[in-house]
Amino acid sequence: MAIRPQRLETIAPVIASFSISQTASVDDLKDADIGKAVTISANTTVSPCADGDQALGKLIALTLTDADDGERVASVQIGGICRLATATPFPVVGNRILGAAGGAVKQAPALVGNDPAGGNIARGTVLEVNGTTDCLVLLG
Repeated sequence: MAIRPQRLETIAPVIASFSISQTASVDDLKDADIGKAVTISANTTVSPCADGDQALGKLIALTLTDADDGERVASVQIGGICRLATATPFPVVGNRILGAAGGAVKQAPALVGNDPAGGNIARGTVLEVNGTTDCLVLLG
């Protein structure tokens, strides 16, 4: 009998609901962004991760449809284990992540000296890296 692969992503995810940030009255998140990394924006809204953003978590679902700007709610995995797309510099097992362009994540840089004011914005612990495609991250 073959050993079944582990499905760590299904273990105790922590999910929270957020309003979606808008640009010119249009939601910054659409159905195509489900599964991507998001960041916290002004007024406790969420938006796609851009390069260097602190990754809040993974967009799991959106209510309503893409046509319902201003009324949708985003469900975001903010804790537990999730798989996120990667960008360069690619994450390394045991290290932390930052947001990258297009809702991906990248290797957090090493800090020189003390953490910046407000604390270190790197997030999570990388558990597995799948080449240059994605990584498994423990959000905590």
